[in-house]
Amino acid sequence: MMYYDPILLLISVVLMIVGLIVSSTLKRKFYEYSMDPLPNGMSGKDVAEKMLKENGIYDVKVISVEGELTDHYNPVNKTVNLSPHVYYGKHISAAAVAAHECGHAIQHATAYNMLMLRSQLVPVVQISSTLMNVLVIGLAFAGAMLPQMLNTFLLIFIIGQSLVTLFSLITLPVEIDASKRALNWLNQTSILYGEQYNKAKDALKWAAYTYIVAAIGSVATLLYYIWRYTQNNRE
Repeated sequence: MMYYDPILLLISVVLMIVGLIVSSTLKRKFYEYSMDPLPNGMSGKDVAEKMLKENGIYDVKVISVEGELTDHYNPVNKTVNLSPHVYYGKHISAAAVAAHECGHAIQHATAYNMLMLRSQLVPVVQISSTLMNVLVIGLAFAGAMLPQMLNTFLLIFIIGQSLVTLFSLITLPVEIDASKRALNWLNQTSILYGEQYNKAKDALKWAAYTYIVAAIGSVATLLYYIWRYTQNNRE
């Protein structure tokens, strides 16, 4: 059955291990840099509001949301959502995360093309992801009971995975650009400078790695199923 294919299992295990290493390092970095207070005493909320104002954005609200590393920008209701640790925090990690999420708000306000494209793909990817969850069961069933249907299931899965992979790849420049905007602004305003700026840059670098690992995993999964499809057609 496809679901228990050893090659796919190996890919999943390797990516899971790499993902855990990146995730644990990211959490460690953010915790470490949260011990380094900002000299001006600004909180993540203060940093976010200042960055939005200085970029001429007045219709975006900065709010607090529950959870850890749940920070995100919502383009639908135009809110910068910061976890309590970032919203109330007065340290390097809070400033870096808050500025990064405001980077997304600036992308939205300036109609940054990659962000616009990603937003348009969201509903399509959501449908594809739901369909693919069903197809995983279908692939296993087809491999055991209906081998003549296997290639049909694979082809549909490949189409869905292609959309998910495209979304992952588009996400990379969106996240990297948001971090670049954040770091440039933090440096220009001297909210962070010297060693503190380097620490913020390091934290955002590891945050970007999580998206890189996700994109690699998505590409690897797509290539695997394309390979299986071509192998089946040769048999």
